[in-house]
Amino acid sequence: MLGLARSGEAAALALRSTGVEVVAHDVKRSIDPELVGRLLGLGVEVHLGEEDEALLRGVDAVVKSPGIPGGRPLVTAARAAGIAVLSEIELGARLLPNPLIGITGTNGKTTTTALVGEMFRADERPVEVAGNIGRPLTSLVGGIDSDAWIVCELSSFQLEDVETLRPRVAVLLNLEPDHIDRHGTFEAYGEAKLRVFERQTADDVAIVPRGFRPVPGSARRVEFAWDDPLPAEPRIPGTHNRENAVAATAAARAAGVREAAISRALVAFPGVPHRIEELRSVGGVRFVNDSKATNVAAALRAIAAFDAPLHVILGGLGKHESYDPLAAALESEDRAYLIGDAAEEIAAALQRAGVTFERCGDLITAVSEAARGARPGDVVLLSPACASFDQFESYEHRGDAFRQLVAALEEPR
Repeated sequence: MLGLARSGEAAALALRSTGVEVVAHDVKRSIDPELVGRLLGLGVEVHLGEEDEALLRGVDAVVKSPGIPGGRPLVTAARAAGIAVLSEIELGARLLPNPLIGITGTNGKTTTTALVGEMFRADERPVEVAGNIGRPLTSLVGGIDSDAWIVCELSSFQLEDVETLRPRVAVLLNLEPDHIDRHGTFEAYGEAKLRVFERQTADDVAIVPRGFRPVPGSARRVEFAWDDPLPAEPRIPGTHNRENAVAATAAARAAGVREAAISRALVAFPGVPHRIEELRSVGGVRFVNDSKATNVAAALRAIAAFDAPLHVILGGLGKHESYDPLAAALESEDRAYLIGDAAEEIAAALQRAGVTFERCGDLITAVSEAARGARPGDVVLLSPACASFDQFESYEHRGDAFRQLVAALEEPR
């Protein structure tokens, strides 16, 4: 088992529960001692620090956490030795017999996955939500009813090394440049995403954007678009969220969820944390947490969701994409506040487009400056268009920090 974050721990525990001998490795030496103790107590052999090919002796398969790239020494050595390399998702698919809805795409995965789960619950049908949404698929092993469906958010990292994964319903929401630093090219990134369809049969359903090119597999094809009719209008705002709702509705219908339950879920579902999450109003200024916007396309969706003047906090760890579309989407009355490693790249794009901006460096300064500059009716929007790992542990950590800063703002006297 390579990597001992949430997915790695869950996979190791799932394997031990089935009697498989497990050797676990993580390059970090500062792993939580309680986690190491739990694994050792269950008979897992734990190694930390430098990668040593001797760890592969006697190994039948290597399971890697999604954060482990394919070029890591132990991964390449395993492949060279003819040892199978599996993703944590592939392991879960092998250990769990439950019917699965797989949801992938560049943006909207978490919202759509959570919404489909709510549709099942509204229909009083057993369901578990897992995958990239924050709950490892393998964590369900031994703890899920046999008749329950699984709604699984699937990233390109998780789909890289699947061999038998066959969703009964597979959804592609969209496909736009992202994670080029990991995959090398947009084409390779797209190929990883489309693996969700590869093993589907004629008994399965493939849901794709209207007009999208043919996809692998032989499933029945269902197309969707944002303006398709719905049994009820969704509570969550924005054209992009209506598109997510249409895709979720198509997936739920394919799994036999009743129309009345779909309607109830659409009206009740409030959205997910860190995705266009309205926090509070201070002096008539709305503060919105969109920390999950880790690429330009996601930030563009958030910007399009508001017709008020925007004070947008942008920046973080860039993903080798152009920021010109982002600058072009901002209006003359909008203002940007730049943080993180990508600040200068974003500043250059904003300067070319004539957009006013401030270099703030960090989130604390950006929130302070945006709050000072905003007027009643304006929106302060954290939608960074970048990953978080230059200054934060995750996009959740960044969003939580923003939430705390906003909570500490005082109403004007």
